[in-house]
Amino acid sequence: MTKTDDFEIFLVTAPGLEAVLAEEAAAQGFPGPRAVPGGVKIRGHWPDVWRANLDLRGATRVLARLDSFEAHDFDKLAHRARRVPWSRVLHRDVPVALDVTCRESRLFHSGAVAERIADALTAKTGIKVVKDAPITVMVRMERDICTISVDTSGELLHLRGLDKRIHRAPLRETMAALLLRRCGYAGRETVLDPMCGSGTFVIEAAETSLGLAPGRARRFAFEQLATFDAGAWEALRQRPAVPLSDHRHYGSDRDEEAIAIACANADDAGVAALTTFAHRPMSDVTPPDGPPGLVIVNPPYGARLGDADKLGALYAAFGRVMTERFSGWRVGMVTTDKRLAYATALPWLPTDAPIAHGGLRITLFRTAPLP
Repeated sequence: MTKTDDFEIFLVTAPGLEAVLAEEAAAQGFPGPRAVPGGVKIRGHWPDVWRANLDLRGATRVLARLDSFEAHDFDKLAHRARRVPWSRVLHRDVPVALDVTCRESRLFHSGAVAERIADALTAKTGIKVVKDAPITVMVRMERDICTISVDTSGELLHLRGLDKRIHRAPLRETMAALLLRRCGYAGRETVLDPMCGSGTFVIEAAETSLGLAPGRARRFAFEQLATFDAGAWEALRQRPAVPLSDHRHYGSDRDEEAIAIACANADDAGVAALTTFAHRPMSDVTPPDGPPGLVIVNPPYGARLGDADKLGALYAAFGRVMTERFSGWRVGMVTTDKRLAYATALPWLPTDAPIAHGGLRITLFRTAPLP
């Protein structure tokens, strides 16, 4: 693998959102994205790795595949591991950590696999393998196939590099971005969240409208790889934003502290001019001036927050507000319980498979434009 090689790039996402991330990757110009369990496969070069980290709103990590081979025993594993093109990608003076998982393989002991990989890597390159390191090499033994990748992101990509303040039980930015996309949001309409918490949906919508790269304010692990070109990366990072629209986006919440947090987060993200947050109960929410857009909400659900016995009434009240005041608007709602969704009496479209989220399985409910 060299700077000019074409290789596999794996875009990690939450299970259940793979197809949505593949759609985003295609929209961003990455050729031939293919959704597979746990993420999306594309092929490209190192600048594509950099751009995926910088521009994709929905990926949680970007992995560069170094090698993949069959290994039925430890001798074969050690022999093939020495042939991995480590030195073309890793710096000799930058230590690495190993993350090893084994599944349905004869080599099922992750510690023993890690030992052989570490020995091969150090013997071939002199690179130290330590527990905490700026670069992580991911090793997956699955059905006797060893796949070796380097994590090019470092910190998870929902960490945008901004000083974000959080309220109770927030969605990660990466998941919020994909849920917005699944609801048909593409940056060219108004988004409103009447239970906005720390403002994640609203801020993601505003950043998309303004064409702001989600990774613009942070650093990445790939900056410490041997394949990194600082000049080319700086030119990519400094591209001017291309706004898609000047639609304003709205959030409200009955919790005054949540609104203060959302306003601060919007200011830090540079989207305060395109967002409005208000302290009000959901029952007082009305559509803003202008054409209909998207209402999206992540209300409390019994396994997460609040008293489950009271949630049915909250969901029913939300449904009434939507039905009575938001004609022409589409609605998206996240919950763990379809009974709560049906309590809204909204005309939900058929749902996709549940999405893994913080130990729960959530479902996105969507409507067509309301009558």
